[in-house]
Amino acid sequence: MTNHPGHERTDHGAHGAHGAHGAHGAHGAHGVHGGARPGGLSVSESGYTLELDSTILTAGAQPVTFRVTGPDGRAVTEFRPEHEKELHFIAVRRDTAGFQHVHPVRDEKGTWSVELDLEPGDWRFFADIHPAAHDGTLTLGIDAAVAGAYDPRPLPEATGIAQVGAYTVALDGELLPGEASELTLTVSRDGRPVTDLQPYLAAYGHLVALRVGDLGYLHVHPEGAPGDGATAPGPEIAFMAVAPTAGTYRLYLDFQHDGVVRTAEFTVRTSTAAPGSDGGPHAASGHGSHHHGHHAHH
Repeated sequence: MTNHPGHERTDHGAHGAHGAHGAHGAHGAHGVHGGARPGGLSVSESGYTLELDSTILTAGAQPVTFRVTGPDGRAVTEFRPEHEKELHFIAVRRDTAGFQHVHPVRDEKGTWSVELDLEPGDWRFFADIHPAAHDGTLTLGIDAAVAGAYDPRPLPEATGIAQVGAYTVALDGELLPGEASELTLTVSRDGRPVTDLQPYLAAYGHLVALRVGDLGYLHVHPEGAPGDGATAPGPEIAFMAVAPTAGTYRLYLDFQHDGVVRTAEFTVRTSTAAPGSDGGPHAASGHGSHHHGHHAHH
């Protein structure tokens, strides 16, 4: 396993971010304006349960198999695609390192399989799904332990800039507790704005947000969509987000350029000042952080 200051991947079918669930108009499907309750804190919800074949794993490139059982106790085999995929799977270590967002393959019996790069430590796995028999999207979460000498990493500082190879991503906007706000991420390469971002899973960018402390999973929605006649392919990617509570959050942005998906990471603290106030919210919020340099390449 190797670590890089940014995550670059050309295996598009296996990597992606689903944190952005759809255009702004789709907010209601996930209750973003209804309290922004984070997902992924429970292994079971509405009768659906995430079951790993093994919750103890070895370090390195490892196959992980699991299933989602329904209210009848059987493995679910029918899902409604969200952002072109039936299931979006997120793996992150409890210290927020090693983030991976992949798309497992399901067999006819409902068993999913995917390969992850795992370092020793305590991990959280999320399955983001829309079972065909359910009226909405669910995010289920489960813990897994990876054996070996654990080297926990401190939470990266909040700086508002992430470096991913030759790319720089700047984060602007406030994350507000209990209130919708816009976050804008601006992508440049070698100091020049990127104006030809490529659509990836039906958006120019996908953002996953996790609450530091319990890894509560937030759905973040992109503004606009490729081909809508109004959304430009960069350099700015805009999202609407709601923090369920005050606190610190980790943001993971996936974007595609020149046929490669890259991931930029930020640390964000919620602001107590309303947008446009004189309270200096930009200084108070500590928008983002430089990528911590330990993103697993898988």
